[in-house]
Amino acid sequence: MSDIAIKTGRRSLPGLSPQAFGVAALLAIAFGVVPLVGSEYLFDALLTPFLVLSLAGLGLNLLTGYTGQVSLGSSAFMAVGAYAACNLAFRLPGLPFLVDLVAAGVIAAAVGLVFGLPSLRLRGFYLAVSTLAAQFFVQWVFNKIGWFSNDSASGIVTPPPLSIAGIAVTSPVGRYLFTLSVVVAVTALVWRLVRSPTGSALIAVRDHETAARVIGIPVLRTKLLAFAVSSFVIGIAGVLWAFAYLRNVEPAGFNLDRSFQILFIVIIGGLASLRGAFLGAALIVIFPLGLARLGDALLGGLFDSGVLEMSQRVVLGLLIIVFLIAEPAGLSALVDRMTRRITPWITPWITAGRA
Repeated sequence: MSDIAIKTGRRSLPGLSPQAFGVAALLAIAFGVVPLVGSEYLFDALLTPFLVLSLAGLGLNLLTGYTGQVSLGSSAFMAVGAYAACNLAFRLPGLPFLVDLVAAGVIAAAVGLVFGLPSLRLRGFYLAVSTLAAQFFVQWVFNKIGWFSNDSASGIVTPPPLSIAGIAVTSPVGRYLFTLSVVVAVTALVWRLVRSPTGSALIAVRDHETAARVIGIPVLRTKLLAFAVSSFVIGIAGVLWAFAYLRNVEPAGFNLDRSFQILFIVIIGGLASLRGAFLGAALIVIFPLGLARLGDALLGGLFDSGVLEMSQRVVLGLLIIVFLIAEPAGLSALVDRMTRRITPWITPWITAGRA
C-alpha cells in the first residue's frame, strides 16, 4: 500500500494524497452541492467573479510569482481576450464558443508576447513601467478604434448569449458551472506546467538569471514563454468576465484599478502558489461583500451609504496591512502553518477512529 494512501476506516484509497483528496472533495462540493443550494445572488455576485479573478490571479502568479517578472498590465490582457472573443463571435458566427475562447486566449498571448519583449532588457520596476504602457495603449485602442467595439456609439459591446454545443447558457447557475469548468481545466494545465521541467526553468530564472543561463536554461525564451502563457490565461479570464459575469464589454471595465486588484490577489494569496490565487481572490472579492452586509446590519441606521462604503474600504485596507505584516508570504503560507499546527491535534482522533 502506498505511503500516501488516504485511509478511511479499515479501507484505503491507494495513490491519493491528502492534498488531492481535499481538492477532489472541494470539486465535488462545487459541482454537486453548490448548484443545488445556491441562490442567484451567490452565483452572480460572489462565485462567478471570484472564479474569474482567481483565474486572472493564477495567470499573473505564473509570471510574477514563478518567473519574477513584475506586470501591471493584467487588465489590458483581460480586455484583449474579451474583445477578441466578442469580435470572433460577431464576425465568425459559425465558430463554436469554445473555439472562440481558446482563440481569444491565443490572441491575448500574442499581445502579451509583444509587450513582454522589454523583459529581455528590463527587470524590476522598470519592467513594471513598461507593462503599464500596455495597459494605457490597449485601453486607448479600444476607446478610439470603433471596429473593435462593433462600431458602438457608446463603446459598450453586448456579446452574443453564451452557448455551448448549441445549448444556451443563460441562467446564473449555468454560467457558474461553465466558468467553474473552464477554471478547473486551465488550473490543471497550469499545475502540470509548473511541475514540469519548464516550471523548474521559470523558477530558476526568477531566483538567479545568471545561474540559470550557466546551467543551460534559455533565459530569454523562458521569459517570453512566461509572458505568453500568463497572457493566455488572463485572456481566458477576460472572456469569462465578459460572457459569464458582466455580459458586456467596455474599456472602463478593464482599467488600471483592475490590474492592481489582480496584483493584490497575487500578493495577498502568496507568490508562486496556485492555491494562493484562489485564497487571495476570496479575500478581495468575497470578504468586502460580507463586510458590507455586516456594516449595513450594525450601522445602517446611523450613517448613510457613502460613509459606510468608505468605512468598509478603510477596514479592509487596515486588515490587509495587518495581515501582510503578520504573514508576508501570503494566505497560502498561513494555511500551511495552520495545517501543521492542527495535524498533531487531529491525528489522535483519526487513529482512534481506525481502531
